Amino acid sequence: MSVKFTEYKGLDLPNVTEEILQYWKQHNIFEKSVTSREGHQPFVFFEGPPSANGLPGVHHVLARAIKDIFPRYKTMKGFQVKRKAGWDTHGLPIELGVEKELGITKEDIGNPDSPRGISVEDYNAACRKAVMRYTDVWNDLTEKMGYWVDMDDPYITYEPKYMESVWWLLKQIYNKNLLYKGYTIQPYSPKAGTGLSSHELNQPGTYQDVTDTTVVAQFKMHPAKQQVVKVLPFGKDLEWDTDIYFLAWTTTPWTLPSNTALTVGPKIEYVLVETYNQYTFKPVKVILAKALVNYQFAGKYVQVENASELNNYKAEDNQPDGKAGKIPYRIIASCLGKDLEGITYEQLLPYALPYHHPANAFRVILGDFVTTEDGTGIVHTAPTFGADDAVVAKQAVPEVPPMLVKDENDNLVPLVDLQGKFRPEVGDFAGKYVKNEYYNDGEAPERSVDVEIAIKLKEENKAFKVEKYKHSYPNCWRTDKPILYYPLDSWFIKIPEVREKMVQLNDTINWKPKSTGTGRFGNWLANANDWNLSRSRYWGIPLPIWRTEDGKEEICIGSVEELKTEMQKAVAAGVMAQPIFEDFEIGNNSEVNYSKIDLHKNIVDQIVLVSPNGKPMKREADLIDVWFDSGSMPYAQWHYPFENKDLVDQHKAFPADFIAEGVDQTRGWFYTLHAIATMVFDSVAYKNVVSNGLVLDKNGQKMSKRLGNAVDPFDTLKTYGADATRWYMISNANPWDNLKFDVDGIEEVKRKFFGTLYNTYSFFTLYTNLDGFKYEEAEMPINERPELDRWILSELNTLIKKVDEYYADYEPTKAARAISDFTQDYLSNWYVRLSRRRFWKGDYQQDKISAYQTLYTCLLTIAKLGAPIAPFYMDRLYLDLIRATKTEEFESVHLAQFPEYNSDLVDKLLERKMEAAQTISSLVLSLRAKEKIKVRQPLQKILIPVDSQAQKSELLQVVDLIASEVNVKEVELLEDASDILVKQIKPNFKTLGPRFGKNMKAVAQIINGFNAQDIKYIEQNNEIDIVINGERITLERSDVDISSQDIEGWLVASNDGYTVALDISINELLKNEGIARELINRIQNLRKDSGFELTDRIEVQMLKDHQLINAVKENSDYIKTETLTDKLEIVNDLDGGVGIEFDDIYTKLSIKKV
Repeated sequence: MSVKFTEYKGLDLPNVTEEILQYWKQHNIFEKSVTSREGHQPFVFFEGPPSANGLPGVHHVLARAIKDIFPRYKTMKGFQVKRKAGWDTHGLPIELGVEKELGITKEDIGNPDSPRGISVEDYNAACRKAVMRYTDVWNDLTEKMGYWVDMDDPYITYEPKYMESVWWLLKQIYNKNLLYKGYTIQPYSPKAGTGLSSHELNQPGTYQDVTDTTVVAQFKMHPAKQQVVKVLPFGKDLEWDTDIYFLAWTTTPWTLPSNTALTVGPKIEYVLVETYNQYTFKPVKVILAKALVNYQFAGKYVQVENASELNNYKAEDNQPDGKAGKIPYRIIASCLGKDLEGITYEQLLPYALPYHHPANAFRVILGDFVTTEDGTGIVHTAPTFGADDAVVAKQAVPEVPPMLVKDENDNLVPLVDLQGKFRPEVGDFAGKYVKNEYYNDGEAPERSVDVEIAIKLKEENKAFKVEKYKHSYPNCWRTDKPILYYPLDSWFIKIPEVREKMVQLNDTINWKPKSTGTGRFGNWLANANDWNLSRSRYWGIPLPIWRTEDGKEEICIGSVEELKTEMQKAVAAGVMAQPIFEDFEIGNNSEVNYSKIDLHKNIVDQIVLVSPNGKPMKREADLIDVWFDSGSMPYAQWHYPFENKDLVDQHKAFPADFIAEGVDQTRGWFYTLHAIATMVFDSVAYKNVVSNGLVLDKNGQKMSKRLGNAVDPFDTLKTYGADATRWYMISNANPWDNLKFDVDGIEEVKRKFFGTLYNTYSFFTLYTNLDGFKYEEAEMPINERPELDRWILSELNTLIKKVDEYYADYEPTKAARAISDFTQDYLSNWYVRLSRRRFWKGDYQQDKISAYQTLYTCLLTIAKLGAPIAPFYMDRLYLDLIRATKTEEFESVHLAQFPEYNSDLVDKLLERKMEAAQTISSLVLSLRAKEKIKVRQPLQKILIPVDSQAQKSELLQVVDLIASEVNVKEVELLEDASDILVKQIKPNFKTLGPRFGKNMKAVAQIINGFNAQDIKYIEQNNEIDIVINGERITLERSDVDISSQDIEGWLVASNDGYTVALDISINELLKNEGIARELINRIQNLRKDSGFELTDRIEVQMLKDHQLINAVKENSDYIKTETLTDKLEIVNDLDGGVGIEFDDIYTKLSIKKV
């Protein structure tokens, strides 16, 4: 029995998704898309691993759609595309989530003395369990949105094989002398309990505007007279009845107890100012940068010239009549910063002294980084809490010690502990958090430590100014709490040593958009600092370095085999009782063998190795940055180099041909991939990268549950289907631009694109099933096909070329828009509409066969072109087409070949003619709409001016088509329309300004003087020469705007180089024909509503209306032919029937089948 084309009762995209998804599963289509290309050139794709401890959002649909498009496209182009899924299973997001669930803090982990104590082993077990909690949800979304990736064999970062490969990579970096340990000031998150890398600190949204209490503190020179007289030229001339203070500004008053130096700029001019403290009203002499005097003495102060004005001031004068007065000040001396070097001062808040060399503290030192942009030009220097502070203190001679004290375990520590609280040494502030954000909800005091310190300094005559200050401050990317800059013993990767190579390699990567690679990512690389690899956490990949207690001997382990060997040495040396991993077989890469080991902290911290000199070596306590985990996936996903060595070494699976993630990954995954590949393989990790933008709500706001504007991706897919959702996201905005997500946009895509495509297919199947078309006839030669068929096939091949180029250039938005425009504007609105009569009229002859073959080819090609973006519906369309014709034998469109461009089918002259017909028709239809004249109402004539014989010749070939399309009786081409159409020209200042600058007005004046011949010339030639100031210059068509005036009885419109004039007068004959066309439309609708077949003959009766009589009489044969009516009657009375009304006519229609 012959198979017909499947017909549907309506478009149900969610149902299509479900049906095709089941079909893929039943027939293993994804697996076949890989195996069917065995032996073909590989196209390498890396999946950036998500974390499955959180639920996916609608932004993941966009990210995964982008990642899905190009592997599907490349598969259709003949490449083999293996894509392995992955899970990011370590790091802060997981740990903090588990802490919250268990009701513990970091301090409870591994602490048996804590009431909520939990062993590291139990804690890590909880993390392991939590991290894969939502894998089923992620897999469900992945399936339902049509993202093809191998979820049955994913790489998982907590598995021993993966971790071993990461150790191997670290060993290579270590062996290249790029790994070192240092005690430096690093970003530290007290709430997370770990240091952060610079790329983590630069994740989007980490810097936030905050308003803090700031203090300009008064540091008292000690003893003032002797030091000033000794080192300053103005010293001996001063009065010594008041103390001298250095003014230093800080936005972090909590660091003032740790101050050990003041830093000045050696070449900056400083002044000594005599005044009164605004809080205590005591007389003071203060030193600050001259350039900042006006800033610091603004508001309450007024400058005076002599000492008497200053001395006459009394504190009570500050409030005459209850109003604040002005405090006088005068500048009495100046010097350069270098003159101040070495002067000592009294400790501002003497809670403790630095443990090392306290005599070298509390003095003025020099620093080139000091500026006069803000503050006082004197920098409060606390080497324990500032990177610049630590550097300048170390460079000073003698070195300025940091404020470190001995703790209970005899370790040197800062005055602020790792939880962000002041230690006991800080007296009245002991135990208080230095930031109120570190307190649990509802526990923060009303006054922050910063405010309390400011009050204390005011009372002690040590604060010159206290005010609120708005500035940008970094927060932890995971806890969203402020970070501290804190002294940490950490392991670092020497990024600056490979920075130049990283920049060079980045220049070879194709970034989409290019600006991300050269700008955001390129700028980041150019200034990349050492990578802080250490994380003082528990659930992650342990740093594989074992060290002696004195730090003089160490080993970096690069494999389980090496670790076993070293353990055997340790046992033999007596530093370890017995080795672990005894059941593990070296060289056996089976999953069973690797299931016997665990490389996490709770296990490997039990291992003690032995140094060459026989000393015990314990593992360095830190874990590694989780971003190193994900950056290792190109190799660790294959357990390289222990297995699959050829995949990397022979470039079968490295580097990636394509990756895609959010633009925020320029500081994350994109960066770590690039850094590791550069250091270990001297190679790029990826060749092409798409950095996609954010998915915002329809108002441009960031989505969040808190704001109530988050969109559930499952609800969206259930309501609209994956195809409409994907097509909307891809076609609405370039992947790298932010998308304002609006479900109304999905509805519009569903209606306009998928609805149009569905209707076109339905139209095709309606008539092919009637005629029994199966594409069994020989392929009709192109030169024997009607012009309309040749045109659409030409446009189709032009589309193939465009879309192929767009996909190849990672421009999916352009591809989607091109496919959509072709389907709606060319195929449906033009080709099918103009070909309708060919499908339902006449016998099954060559013309109809040509129409069927042509439309079939268009639909099949669209299915293939659109398959990477709309995988479900395009597969449904493809399967429905080929099952009836057997023209192809692939089980899925995704196993088929991408359409090939055939230049022999492209006729640019024909495309140009048809484009002209479309443009002119569009102009006429716009004039009809303007006058509210329906297209069914015939009009008499349109006039079209032509610029040349060539243009006239081309238009003559399409005038009948234009006339039919816009429903006019005549189309007249005018070689000289100057007497009929009056054209106007005026300057286009948008283009003239940039081109001609100061000559723009002169050029505009010449344009305004153009006559009809000038206008015609520039229209024909797209340029015209003019003379300005004796110089000949060329005006382009875009430099002017040309329009036409309406003439009496006609409407005029212009666009794309064409002008039309439409005769809008309607005589009686035209009016009657318009009535006849309306009747035809109503009868056809009634046939359809009555359920008649297309071929059924009918009889029609209509109720008499005086306006109908002549219209029906004059057009009776036309009405009967168009509606397959054998008998047409106008009757005086009509029982039943359907009432119809249009214009000012009312009648009733009754039809019956013959």
